[in-house]
Amino acid sequence: MDDLLKKSFVAGVERVAAWADLLDEINVYPIADGDTGRNLFVSLSPLRFAGEPKEKLARRLLMTARGNSGNIASQFFSAFYDVDSPKNLKAAVQEGNARAWKAVSDPRLGTMLSFFDALEENLSQQDFTPDQKRVDQIVSCLEQAVIETQDLLPKLAEAGVVDAGALGMYIFFEGFFCTWSGFAGPYRPVTEVFKDRLRISPEFQESVINGYCIDFVVKADGSPDDLAKITGGQESVVMIQEGDLCKIHLHTEDREKMKTRIGALGAVINWEDDNLSEQIREFRNAPADSALHIMTDAAGSLTREDARKYGFTLLNSYLNVGDKSLPETCFSPAELYAAMESGIKVSTSQASVFERHQSYASAVARFEKVLYLCVGSAFTGNYDVASQWKKEHDPDNRLMVVDTGAACGRLGVIVLSTQLYFRHTGDVENTFTFAKEAAAASEEYLFLEKLQYLAAGGRLSKTGAFVGDVLKKKPVISPQSEGAKKVGFVRNQNEQIDFALEKMAASLGRDSRALIMLEYSDNVGQVTQFMEKIQNLYPMAAIALQPLSLTSGAHMGPGTWGVAFLKTG
Repeated sequence: MDDLLKKSFVAGVERVAAWADLLDEINVYPIADGDTGRNLFVSLSPLRFAGEPKEKLARRLLMTARGNSGNIASQFFSAFYDVDSPKNLKAAVQEGNARAWKAVSDPRLGTMLSFFDALEENLSQQDFTPDQKRVDQIVSCLEQAVIETQDLLPKLAEAGVVDAGALGMYIFFEGFFCTWSGFAGPYRPVTEVFKDRLRISPEFQESVINGYCIDFVVKADGSPDDLAKITGGQESVVMIQEGDLCKIHLHTEDREKMKTRIGALGAVINWEDDNLSEQIREFRNAPADSALHIMTDAAGSLTREDARKYGFTLLNSYLNVGDKSLPETCFSPAELYAAMESGIKVSTSQASVFERHQSYASAVARFEKVLYLCVGSAFTGNYDVASQWKKEHDPDNRLMVVDTGAACGRLGVIVLSTQLYFRHTGDVENTFTFAKEAAAASEEYLFLEKLQYLAAGGRLSKTGAFVGDVLKKKPVISPQSEGAKKVGFVRNQNEQIDFALEKMAASLGRDSRALIMLEYSDNVGQVTQFMEKIQNLYPMAAIALQPLSLTSGAHMGPGTWGVAFLKTG
């Protein structure tokens, strides 16, 4: 696979990443549970490693595929990955489309399957040449295929939107074909292309459905027919066979019964599930659009659930654990810390400049005004990248960028307090000022169990780590505008708690109104006990118990915990 084709695959995935939140917002079929964007992005993330041997990439696709749309897409791309030139593009699409249709127990027109049909038909009528004219023809055809989904599925017509999965494929292939033809953008915003088909009708309502959305991979001792019998009668079944592995997606009311029945047939080597009723309730209660939309980096110890609840956007950074690479907000904390304990290689990486640019463009296209509270420039180059994009692409000053100088819980506290301030005041300019003041006034202290992980990541000399660990010294780190600063050493957990209480007492009084964030790694029980003490000491404060940002956890290791706080009144 040549470099340009590799870049084309990557461009497609990164465009899906940038528009994933929009896909979640219009995801009503088969169930309005708001996860198609996440599922597609996670499922296609192995294509960021385009150029790997087909067998390795096919296994990555199998293991990461999530949800109905993600599993169907992974089947298409397991065949489409064979493309190596314009000459075999048509054959790769035909095989991918055949696999996608075959994987679904109850295939429906009006989904991404219709999109794949349209792509196959277009290529059967005229060979592909990597030039702008031909790309425009294909993109126009695919645009129409997405629009038609609204007429093919009654539920989409009722909601007034196009199919989220088909739209995700449009976003991917526009990036793919444009890159392959040498066109670097800018792209027409999706909001401009599909206009009023991207907003759910206020009359549309989804009933709450009990049960679980399950994805699992099983190395079955029996035949595929045995698995088919077990999954019979379940909803949204997608079944994929890859060598000796079988990947299954389904909706079921009894998660534990299904797990027991599957386990009796072979070794379950990967299992993911989502609570459908919780997802539907979150989808129905999503905040309405406002005059100001806040965007921030996932390094702020905030989760996808927080983003949905409060209505802000999280930008991705990536976690690489062994052969697995996913956005940090889509990675299991338990899996990360177990891997670190067992010595598996762990690293982090930033989203590409292209993905970041696409994310800014997506936000500005979707919202009237965007406030980007970015991780401190001492930690990443995000502030400079955003500022340069704004200079070149934001003549109307719709994107405001603040270098918070923060990371981890301190960034999270700044974001949450700013979001709440704007909800209370509705004043855009004063919210911008408040955010900068919050960045200056907030504090954070992180307590590490060991120094070895900082040393492994190059953030501390290995000699220093060895000496600290031998002497049983536990470091205290404070992320500040100039970088992560070592502010002390303590010997044990009790001294960690005393250190935290002393720092909080210096800034907060018993009657202070404050926002306090307590962060945990693999020690939620320990931090929950500390939370009870804090609640008694500061009864007027709002206290959030949050998982530590996993990019931070990857550098600081198991046993890390922290406290971030901001006096708000």
